[in-house]
Amino acid sequence: MRDLSGLLFPKSVAVVGASQNPDTVNHAIFKNVTSGFPGPIYAINPKYQEVLGRPCFPRLEDLPEPVDLVVIAIPARLVNQVLLSCGKLGIRNIVVISAGFKEAGEEGARREQELVRIAREYDLNVLGPNCFGLISTRVGLNTTFAPRGAQPGDVAFMSQSGAFCSSVLDWAWEEGLGFSQFVSLGNKAVLNEVDFLQAFAADPQTEVIVAYLEGIADGPRFLEVAREVTRTKPVVILKSGRYEAGARAVSSHTGTLAGSDEAYQAAFRKCGVIRAYSVEELFDYAYTLAKQPLPRGRRVGIVTNAGGAGVMATDAVEREGLEVARFSPATSRRLSEGLPPAASVYNPVDILGDAPPERYRRALELVAGDENVDLLVALSAPHPLLSFRELAEILAQARRDSQKPLVCSFMAGELGEEAEALLEEAGIPSFFDPARAVRSLRALVDYAELRRRPRQPPRQFPVDRATARKIVLAAWEEGRPRLGVEAQQLLACYGIPVAKGGLARTPKQAGELAQKLGEKVVLKVVSPDIVHKSDVGGVRVGVPAREAEREAWRMLERLRQRLPEAELRGLWVQELLPPGQEVIVGVVRDPIFGPLVMFGLGGVYVEVLKDVAFGVAPLSPSEAQELIQSIRAFPILRGVRGVPGVDLGGLAEVLERVARLAVDLPEIMELDINPLMCYPDRVVAVDLRLTVSKEET
Repeated sequence: MRDLSGLLFPKSVAVVGASQNPDTVNHAIFKNVTSGFPGPIYAINPKYQEVLGRPCFPRLEDLPEPVDLVVIAIPARLVNQVLLSCGKLGIRNIVVISAGFKEAGEEGARREQELVRIAREYDLNVLGPNCFGLISTRVGLNTTFAPRGAQPGDVAFMSQSGAFCSSVLDWAWEEGLGFSQFVSLGNKAVLNEVDFLQAFAADPQTEVIVAYLEGIADGPRFLEVAREVTRTKPVVILKSGRYEAGARAVSSHTGTLAGSDEAYQAAFRKCGVIRAYSVEELFDYAYTLAKQPLPRGRRVGIVTNAGGAGVMATDAVEREGLEVARFSPATSRRLSEGLPPAASVYNPVDILGDAPPERYRRALELVAGDENVDLLVALSAPHPLLSFRELAEILAQARRDSQKPLVCSFMAGELGEEAEALLEEAGIPSFFDPARAVRSLRALVDYAELRRRPRQPPRQFPVDRATARKIVLAAWEEGRPRLGVEAQQLLACYGIPVAKGGLARTPKQAGELAQKLGEKVVLKVVSPDIVHKSDVGGVRVGVPAREAEREAWRMLERLRQRLPEAELRGLWVQELLPPGQEVIVGVVRDPIFGPLVMFGLGGVYVEVLKDVAFGVAPLSPSEAQELIQSIRAFPILRGVRGVPGVDLGGLAEVLERVARLAVDLPEIMELDINPLMCYPDRVVAVDLRLTVSKEET
C-alpha cells in the first residue's frame, strides 16, 4: 500500500506555474490553494517575485525548505524536468494538471512513459497527468481550477473524467453533499483507482467511497483490494462504456456473450462493489449509505398520506427485489384503533390525505416499531393540514427513536428551507420519486447482505494439471488451436464427469466402439473447421450400435460432399445418455480480470434466451452457488411443479473445477461445455469446444 498522506494531507504546498493573470487556469488553481489551505504555500514561476501576496520563486530548488506537495500546471514539455527536480529534492507527492501526454498522440505517449520512469526511479506519488486536481476538505486544500471547491463531508470521490468532476462539484453544492476527499485520476500514469481505494479506506473521515470509472488499470489487484475494502466501507462505482464489447475474435458461445460489461459486472459482484447505472443512482446510494444504518433484512414498511404514492412505492419494492413487510397482528390492531375507518392499516399504510401531524406521527411510530419491518419509507403529497416542515420534524424524531433506515419522498417541487435543513441534519434522504427512494434502500440492503455474507476461499481439488497441460500444448504444437469433444480427457483431469466415448478414425472403428458403449450411441464429427456440428448434419443421436459403422460412413460422405474443404479427423462415438436438463458452462479470458466462468441453460437455449451469468475465476463454493442462482431459469434447476430438481451441489462443484482449470491453464482462451447434462443425482459433460493459444504463457 502506498503512503498517500503527503498527497491527501500535506502540510505545505508549491504550485509550479502559478500566475498573476486572472484569465488563466494557473491563476485559478493558485487562488483556490490559497483560499483555504492553512500551511505554507509557495508559487513557482520565474516571471514573478510574488503571486497573490505569496512569495514566488524561479525554481523548486530555490524554496527555503522542501514541501509536501507540488502541483504542476505548465506546458507538458516542461513537466518531466520539474518531476526530476522533485525526485532529487525528496518531494514525493505531485499533482500534474498539465495535459499533453498519452491522450495527445505518439509524442505525448513517449512523454508519459518518461514521466512513469522518473516516478519509479524516485518512488514518486504522481496524480495525473491531465487531471482536474484534488480536494482534501480535511486540510482545506483545493488544487483544482473549479469556481467552488467542495463542502466537508464523509464521501470520498474519484473520477476518471475531469469534466465530470467539475459538474459534480457544482451539483453537490446545490444538493448539500459534502466530501472528505475529491480526486481526479486523469491518465492514471502512476496512481490509479486502487491506490485511492486503499487510501480512502484508511481515512477515518470517509464513510463511503464513490467512483466514476471508464476502465480499471489492474484487474487482479483491484479485485484483491476492493474485496478487503468492502468488508468495512461501501464502495459505489459508476462504470461507463457498458455496451462496448471486448476487442477479440470469438468462436464459442461464451466468447460471443461476454463483453466488457459482463466482466465488470462479475468483478464487482465478486469483490462486493455496489454498481450504479446513472449519476443519480451514484450519489443517491452514496448519501444513503453514508447517513443511514444498515438494515437487518429486506422487509419494507410504507407510510403515506397519498394512495397513489403508496402504490408506486409498493411496486418499486417488488421491482427492486425487496419485500413488502407483513405487520404483526398487534401492529395492525393498534393501527386500526388509531386511524379512521377509511384508512388502510395494511402495508402500505394509507393514513388519508386529511391526516393531521399527530396521525402521521402515530402511524410511523407503530410501523417503525414492528418487529417485521427492517426499513421505512415515508411518503407525502402537499396538503394544507400537514406542512413539510412539520413532517420533517416527525421524520427526524422517528429517525432518532428508531435504529432502522428511513428515507422519504415528498412529492412536491419545493419543500422549503426549514424542511430541507431538518431532513439534512437528521441524515434522511429525500426524493421526489417514491421509486427512487426505494432504490436507495436496496443499496443499503445489498451492502448489509454483503457484510453478513461469509467469504469462503476457493476449494483445492486433486487434479492432474501436468496431463491437462500436455493436452493443451500438444494441440497448439500440432496446429490444432480448436479442439472439440475429443479433448474430454482435459475435463477428466480436473475431476469433471464426462460421458463415455472414444475417437474413431474410420467407420469400422466407430462400429467397434459402439458395441462397447451400449445399444444406442451418439456420433459426432471431429473437425476443427466445423463449429456448430448439428447445423451441418455432424451429429447423430440414438444410432443403434449394430448400425454405427454404416451410419458413420454415411455421415462422413455427406460431410465431404457438403464441406469439401473441411478437415475431417474422424467421429467421436459416445454413450447415449437419458434425457436431462441441459446447461452450459463456459470460460472466456477477459483482458482486464482474467478468466471468466459463464453459466446458463444449455443447448439452443443459450443462443435464444441468453439467460447467462458470469463469475471471475477462481470460484469459492458460495460464489459457484450464487452464479447458478443468478440466472432467471434457476427455479427450473431447483425443481418446479413436480419435476425434480438437478444435483445443484454437483453442478456447483463442476463450476468450481472449471474455474480452477481456467486459472491453471492460461493457454485456454475460450471453452464451452455444452451441454452439461444435469440429473437429480449427477451431472455429466456431453460436449466440449475450446480454443487454445500460447500468447498467455
